[in-house]
Amino acid sequence: MINSLLERKIEKRPDKVLLAGRILFLTEDPELIKRQLAGEDLPWDTLNPAKNPKLRDDISTDEITPAHYCFYFDETLGEIPYLGLKCGDVFPIGRSDVKKGGFVCAVSGKRRGKGSSREQSPYAEMCAGIRVVIAENIERIYKQNCQNLGLLTSTNFSLIDQIRAGEDIPLNEFTAGEDEITRQVIEYGGLFPFNVARMQKKVFLPPIKTDKRPMTLAEKIFARHMINEKGEVGVASVKPGDTGFARADLRFSHEYVTPMASIFFERYVGKDAKVNDPSSILFFRDHLTFLDEVISEEKKKLGLLDLATQLKMKQQDFAAKQGIRLHGELKDRKGSEGICHSIVLESYALPGQLNIGSDSHTPHVGAIGCVAFGIGTTDVFNSWITKDVRVKVPESVKIVIRGKKRPNVAAKDLILKILSLDYVRSGRALAKVMEYAGEAIEELSVDERATMTNMAAEIGGFTGIVAPDRKAVDFLVERRGMDRNQAEAMTEGLYSDPDAQYAHVIELDAAEITPMVATPGDPGNGKYIRDLHTPVPVELAYGGTCTAGKNEDMDMYALVLADALKHGKCIADSVKFYIQFGSQETRDYCIRKGYLEIFQEAGAHVIEPSCGACINAGPGVTTRPEQVVISAQNRNFPGRSGPGQMYLASPLTVAASAVAGHIVEYEPSAERELVGA
Repeated sequence: MINSLLERKIEKRPDKVLLAGRILFLTEDPELIKRQLAGEDLPWDTLNPAKNPKLRDDISTDEITPAHYCFYFDETLGEIPYLGLKCGDVFPIGRSDVKKGGFVCAVSGKRRGKGSSREQSPYAEMCAGIRVVIAENIERIYKQNCQNLGLLTSTNFSLIDQIRAGEDIPLNEFTAGEDEITRQVIEYGGLFPFNVARMQKKVFLPPIKTDKRPMTLAEKIFARHMINEKGEVGVASVKPGDTGFARADLRFSHEYVTPMASIFFERYVGKDAKVNDPSSILFFRDHLTFLDEVISEEKKKLGLLDLATQLKMKQQDFAAKQGIRLHGELKDRKGSEGICHSIVLESYALPGQLNIGSDSHTPHVGAIGCVAFGIGTTDVFNSWITKDVRVKVPESVKIVIRGKKRPNVAAKDLILKILSLDYVRSGRALAKVMEYAGEAIEELSVDERATMTNMAAEIGGFTGIVAPDRKAVDFLVERRGMDRNQAEAMTEGLYSDPDAQYAHVIELDAAEITPMVATPGDPGNGKYIRDLHTPVPVELAYGGTCTAGKNEDMDMYALVLADALKHGKCIADSVKFYIQFGSQETRDYCIRKGYLEIFQEAGAHVIEPSCGACINAGPGVTTRPEQVVISAQNRNFPGRSGPGQMYLASPLTVAASAVAGHIVEYEPSAERELVGA
């Protein structure tokens, strides 16, 4: 494999770029988009931006490539960019509209590409003819995916005039302000050609020579994993902005990503090539296990269910060929072994590690003090070659939650509060490490901390992390059977230095936070339930996913439902309540605790592990625009879990609302306290 790559001819792209084609402005007004698709070029005043129509902010990868179209993993994706884009109540872009329109550039507002790490999104744009995307700011994973594929990105709106004038644009317009490695990735047209040039010693890797300095927890872990100028692992210190490659302890992917990555690997490296160290790679079949139960007849006729089966088979074949561990479907009943993040936390991740995964919620395992972050398809397949990943050491934001939380408040309420803050909603937290601290965080169990680190993805952060303490050690001893001395030794030195530097510090008082919901459309739409002006009836309630399918989440569902049964109540007749385990370990835990009987008696529907409804691929999805669902999952972007109106909330609130038939705070019986609080 190495020899063939050493002999591969690799050249830089030209130093001037000619972008010959039209510009698509993704505006809030759907009629303006339709007019552009019909052939009209929208006027745009780059000197007086206030005169221009409002651009859509917060365009998620769910809107660029709705989940069910990600079953494609070839150039067919070029027919579907922006099919999920919602402007008001309208979806103005149809299949192949962008490709037929001759567009070379797409322009939008703030936080472009938020959400899922799916590389199908920029790949679909590229296959439709888009060569550059322009936005006010761009989410980290999406931007890195663009760079890895060779799609140019910019926040410079003056390029609009140059593109329209048919001018050559210097390539350094797209590399300005980037670190040395990113500059060269762009110059070589993507991560794979860059890595081949790296093996051929054609590229310059700047050595990390940061002087000894106080470091945050994340910076310490990065320093332990960065490759130094001798090719060895570890440097003395790092600071934000240092760039290089970090050796990964664990690399994982699931059936949405593995097939595309394996095709890239076989196409660019070789059909018979072997991955580097298969023992540190994991595959998961966890996203589409229940797809056949909810996929529409229309989508079946398009062959999408057959395509989803092909994803499964391609991953199975590649795993067998490469000797990679696959956590797959159950043999004796429908369902999966578990969601990737759940299993990685329960069985694999360790304090101080650096883990990478093909999913934006990879930061989940930061709950036990490791740096874990989501990567795209190209990063995945390149890591199979090099065992490392390109990294620019991020700044850290310290989020301190002091005091004691209320008994009916869970970690989900805390993170929804953080997501509602202007610092996050404005995009200033993008690509930064979220380090959670304070008495309220210290009191949380590892399961609840995982809710906080998991949803660093919704913040747009690089990752989320909590310093490992006695609770992390207890987790490793009790859940993994690890020797206590060994577990304690792993946590030594894993804390931020007292005078470490932060980009920003957020301080909250836990006592001031009451149960919250995020109203439909975005996880940042946080409101206190008591501030909802009218009752919100719900038809569906959903408790599950990586964020809310853990042991302690089950404790909360069981607590509320047991309380209801004690008072002669059960799930409201008007509501269907689905509870889905995150893993088989959590299912076994519920059996031991007697929760299945409580769930059944209360009228809840229990489901085997899978991502399911969270990605519109399992029971609990909406089927009508007016349907209201309250869910403990992590995202409520338009169309992500069906066409309905989704409110996000904690497991306590979801269960209480399922009983009441409308959104309510859970009010625990006076003599009872939350399990694990």
